[in-house]
Amino acid sequence: YREISSCSNCTDFQARRGSLRYRPEPRAKPRFLHTLNGSGLAVGRTLVAILENYQQADGSVIVPEALRPYMDGLERITRPS
Repeated sequence: YREISSCSNCTDFQARRGSLRYRPEPRAKPRFLHTLNGSGLAVGRTLVAILENYQQADGSVIVPEALRPYMDGLERITRPS
């Protein structure tokens, strides 16, 4: 199994590089933000996971039900004839 997404708490590391600051109160000293870094889904890894789990012996790929609305209702991906 492989990770297909990730999320990291980067504290102020990225904010220092980008000079991203905020003032907690109007006259307070500016402070660096704390940032999160995350990927929704790594496309290549997600595609590999679908192929590993849904590819059939004839080479076709069954489209998972949850993805069919985004594939115009397509149920199976086959080689063009």
